[in-house]
Parts: sequence; structure tokens; C-alpha cells
Amino acid sequence: MRNAPSNTDDVLDSRSVIERIEALESIEPVDLDEDEKTELATLKTLEEEASGSPDWRYGETLVRDSYFTDYAQQTAEDCGMLKDATSWPLTCIDWDEAASELQQDYFSVDFDGVTYWIRS
Repeated sequence: MRNAPSNTDDVLDSRSVIERIEALESIEPVDLDEDEKTELATLKTLEEEASGSPDWRYGETLVRDSYFTDYAQQTAEDCGMLKDATSWPLTCIDWDEAASELQQDYFSVDFDGVTYWIRS
């Protein structure tokens, strides 16, 4: 398994959250240490909040609030919307505003005190 999901990650995949929950649930409860019990409870709370996203079970991206502007710019680049982002007018885009508009298609969830955004 990849590294366990952490609220310090900029981007998470819902499948890694599901995978970690399943791994922790496969351990006998008496064999879980306190950190693992806390982690399981935290991940299950995240899953409960975020599972309303249409592709939660199949792989949905969760984006840390503090990273969302960079995510919006990367998404625009990945989708081919910025053919030459090194020249005007693309160098003048207000990425905070673009991110704010993109967030209208997302809802926020709390991951152990950190806000993440996931597609509605």
C-alpha cells in the first residue's frame, strides 16, 4: 500500500483512504494500538463526510484547501487550456479567482482539522 493518507498531503485519492480503512479494519480491534484506533476513527469520519461525492468508491481527488489554487492552475494546464502559459494574457490570470470559481463544483470536508475539497 502507498503511504497512509495524511492531512498534511496536498492531494489525496479516495481509494487510498478506503484502502487504509480496510487495512485497519482487518486487524482485530484488541490488536490495534491507540494511534491506529485514532487513525481509523479519523479516516471513517472523513469517509462519512466525503462519500457523497459521486466517484468516492472509484477514485475521487481530495484537495487541501491551502493547495487549491495550485491545483486549479495544474488542472487547467493538464486539460490543455493553457497552450503557452508563459505569455500574455495567461500570465495575467488571477488564479485565486479561478480557483474560487472551480470550487463551486466541490464541497468541503474536514480531515482531522484540515479542510479538503472534493468534487460534488
